[in-house]
Amino acid sequence: MQNNAVRTLKGVKIIEFSAIGPIPFCAMLLADMGADVIRIDRPGTPDTGSADIQGRGKRSIALDLKDPDDNLTAKKLMQSSDIVMEGLRPGVMERLGLGPEEVLKANQKLIYGRMTGWGQDGPLAEQAGHDINYIAITGALAAIGVGDAPPPPPLNLLGDYGGGALYLAMGLLAGLHHARSTGQGQVIDAAIVDGTLSLMTPIHWLKQSSMWVNERNNNLLDGAAHFYATYVCADGKYIAVGAIEPKFYEILCDKLELGDDLRQQQYAKEKWPIFKSVLSGIFANQPLAHWIKLFEASDACVAPVEDMISAAEHPHIKARDSMLTLDGVLQPAPAPRFSATASYIGSKPPSIDGDRKQILHDWGIH
Repeated sequence: MQNNAVRTLKGVKIIEFSAIGPIPFCAMLLADMGADVIRIDRPGTPDTGSADIQGRGKRSIALDLKDPDDNLTAKKLMQSSDIVMEGLRPGVMERLGLGPEEVLKANQKLIYGRMTGWGQDGPLAEQAGHDINYIAITGALAAIGVGDAPPPPPLNLLGDYGGGALYLAMGLLAGLHHARSTGQGQVIDAAIVDGTLSLMTPIHWLKQSSMWVNERNNNLLDGAAHFYATYVCADGKYIAVGAIEPKFYEILCDKLELGDDLRQQQYAKEKWPIFKSVLSGIFANQPLAHWIKLFEASDACVAPVEDMISAAEHPHIKARDSMLTLDGVLQPAPAPRFSATASYIGSKPPSIDGDRKQILHDWGIH
């Protein structure tokens, strides 16, 4: 994570039109890999300082895209970039004269990434929405939570970041590879609904294989099984059990000294509620520290449920430096890791418009 190390995306020039949700996160991932990410902010946007973790490694220039001079500057930056990413509603960039059709005429190798919830077309394309709405129509939200209550929002990780930002990043890099091989740029239509449906592929496989019922909290991976669930300990803290495979389940049974009925009927679905009650009673008898010690260095697939702060102190997280404190702000380290190039954290989050002169100089914009 050293600034002078060889960086995976060194030399890749990216324009990020400031937005919320998946766009800044996706751009952060690429900046972490060493890309030169220029964020086009709106004039007057307040600085958030070091708390803007998703701004790390980026530079900022503030442009009023309705102002002819600023609009021209944005267009020149786009024409000099490898990748552009924006998260506005369909048609907005076209009305500003910054849509892909016009920009690609001047920069034929450009990869133009468009991040929306609904996609660039379809009956909902022009409608407002957020993560919870996007994952609602895909079937993903309905599969989460207990069976006798409304499904809870899984933060906004599933839609915005899993189905959105990560699919956009994959599409941008695939497009970049194609452009460098052929000289042909293209538009990447990254819709959160599409990405979320794609993420649901393994669950659809289970459903088509008769290993999943279309009923919440009644399946192998949704909390119904006693060997794939969370339990409360005597001190009110939680422990997570994920002993799916029989060989790991056998270790769990040994550690907890479970009887033959639990040992021999792991996949007897009709017994899961009873077995879950047994395990609940067992885990409730001792504090979390007891269970951590009991399962230490075993393959029982048991782990403590850490919160966002305590996770940084978990021995495994600490040993891998998976969380860092930069400028006094605790934050996740770059991921994934590369063997021939280094993970990289560039400068701290930029001040709004704080890099204007250097950006225009570096990119040869006059």
